Amino acid sequence: MARSSSDIEPWHGYLDAAAVCLRELAVTARDATALDTAEGYRRWIAAARDGRAAGQHLYFIGNGASAMMASHFAADACKNAGLSAMAFNDASLLTAIGNDVSFTDIFALPLERLARAGDLVIAISSSGNSPNIIRGLDVARSMALTIVTLTGKRPDNQARTRGDLNFYVPADRYGWVECAHQLILHYWLDQYLNMHGAGAL
Repeated sequence: MARSSSDIEPWHGYLDAAAVCLRELAVTARDATALDTAEGYRRWIAAARDGRAAGQHLYFIGNGASAMMASHFAADACKNAGLSAMAFNDASLLTAIGNDVSFTDIFALPLERLARAGDLVIAISSSGNSPNIIRGLDVARSMALTIVTLTGKRPDNQARTRGDLNFYVPADRYGWVECAHQLILHYWLDQYLNMHGAGAL
């Protein structure tokens, strides 16, 4: 049954709730030490800068809407920032691994084949508990890759303890987490371009 207009959430209230999620963004280091947001971004930008100088690569992983963000920001990082970046979103590769190996390995196996120590993995997961993300992060750790996680929902999600840098959005709705992740990624790339490129576009 359709909801009446009186049941619609107030637009400004919705925006305010989403904004609170961003203002309360929590950033932690690998040892769970809380970091100032600006320091977290500085470290992330430095990892990308140092990786570029050393000929390293960036790999973005995510499922569903997070997969679309992975593609979006791999493209922007490559085109706009001159970074060697890619997302593991090729349908043939994903379905082959999912069918012939396991869906849990759709990110882990490409990382094992392509990544090298020092490369940067950016994992985007609203829940932070997707088995294929966790498996990919564990493989990344075993290979001495640098890891940045973007998560939300529960504060004790599994991915949040697996990154060298962890950006956690304290929101209980997927839409708010996903919107926040997109802004977090845009802010990171804009600041990278301001500091090490031609400026944010």
